[in-house]
Amino acid sequence: MKSFLVFVIASLFSFCYNASSHPSRGLVQSDAGQQEGYVLFAPLSSTTTYLIDKQGQQVHSWLSKYSPGKSAYLLPDGSLLRTGNFGNIYFRMPGNGGIIEKYNWDGKLIWSYQLSDSLQCQHHDVFPLPNGNILAIVCEVKTAAQAIAAGRDPLHVDKILYSEKIVEIKPEGKTSGKIVWEWKAWDHLIQDFDPTKANYGVVAKHPELMDINFSYSEAGDETDWLHFNSIGFNPELNQIMVSSFNLSEIWVIDHGVSTSVAALHTGGKTGKGGDLLFRWGNPLVYKSGISDDQRLFGQHNAHWIEKGSPDAGKIMVFNNGFGRMDGNYSSVDIISPVMDTKGNYILESGKSFLPKKADWSYSNPQTSFYSKTISSAQRLPNGNTLICNGNSGQFFEINKDKKIIWEYQNPVCNEGGITQDRSLCQFVFRCGLYPTNYSAFTQKRLAIPSTSTGQNTITIPSRTTSSIGSYGNRSSGSQSQK
Repeated sequence: MKSFLVFVIASLFSFCYNASSHPSRGLVQSDAGQQEGYVLFAPLSSTTTYLIDKQGQQVHSWLSKYSPGKSAYLLPDGSLLRTGNFGNIYFRMPGNGGIIEKYNWDGKLIWSYQLSDSLQCQHHDVFPLPNGNILAIVCEVKTAAQAIAAGRDPLHVDKILYSEKIVEIKPEGKTSGKIVWEWKAWDHLIQDFDPTKANYGVVAKHPELMDINFSYSEAGDETDWLHFNSIGFNPELNQIMVSSFNLSEIWVIDHGVSTSVAALHTGGKTGKGGDLLFRWGNPLVYKSGISDDQRLFGQHNAHWIEKGSPDAGKIMVFNNGFGRMDGNYSSVDIISPVMDTKGNYILESGKSFLPKKADWSYSNPQTSFYSKTISSAQRLPNGNTLICNGNSGQFFEINKDKKIIWEYQNPVCNEGGITQDRSLCQFVFRCGLYPTNYSAFTQKRLAIPSTSTGQNTITIPSRTTSSIGSYGNRSSGSQSQK
């Protein structure tokens, strides 16, 4: 595990953004045909979440005590939902969070919920549900004994093994919440290693389950086994999607079942309980297909395209591309899962889930468009696509002809004492565009500067509080980001 983390950090240093080679910051390019709106982002080296216009001007911001943990959302009422790195000393995984915060438009903290202790920790992403509740990815600790009891090969068990769960939180008061729904990956395992265990079976015949002994070398980190890095929700289907970085797969599960049924293999509308309804990206994980069938490579930001945008209902993903057969480069892919008339995902016996390839894809191997970790993509209402190249802090918008018509370089760097290394400080986990007619902006004042060149118009506030878990604080764990 340690050697893998050293490899990741060393690799990041080798290709990450170098400020001296990119003197242009802020707005880089602005051509006709853009989607009107405002862009939200939370630099990983900062405790501030920024909102900019398409001229690169800061129009609003929110200040927290914590660096991101890692996602942020602008809600319809104008409030900000963000995660923070609480500095959990027990979890050393990249992407640590531990605290979920909500700020009103004026920057007042109106809700804060801690989910961070020695046994579990929120990380990477949350998702605001239509009912006001919040879905959160949570890493949980399993002991070596628990892992072996579940059929894990003892040769590939350290003192602990991380698993993943999803919780739905109903906010209560200013600092509390109630977990009203839960799903655990641990309830949906299979293995063909130890026939004495109850979950022993033929992996290829059970694609709805997760092989606990899958490919240690490819996953890379035997403790941080699954490593979820995004969560999405489809209100029409009432389904949840998660992205597993270490397995190069996206999973879909049923949110329309109770917590008790979510732990089972039967029940609910689909009859599958909490088992996987759909998985895509790397059929080798469930012993289907060959290596040439792998389509995802350490992906991030898997989500259903929202209503109001072209290709709504299809799945979009930032395909980071680490370990591709034809070289390391990133792409943005859109897929359309094949479903029957009843809404079930089609899977022929002995084969992998469809489609065989993406419906639409953007990549440019001849340029520097490669982000080994983090990053995001968003299909916009006018048909354009906004892309965040997270490792370089570059945001760019492409039109329907896949031509770049807008580009912005995150100018926030070295905030909070980040002066030792400039190769990591401009990282951005994700960015998101909100159209000018988005309800959050109704009767809100946007502080647009009276004069600006469009370059580096971000205002970096004075740091009066420490950033727990920032890059400068090693107590938060590894500095690599996945």
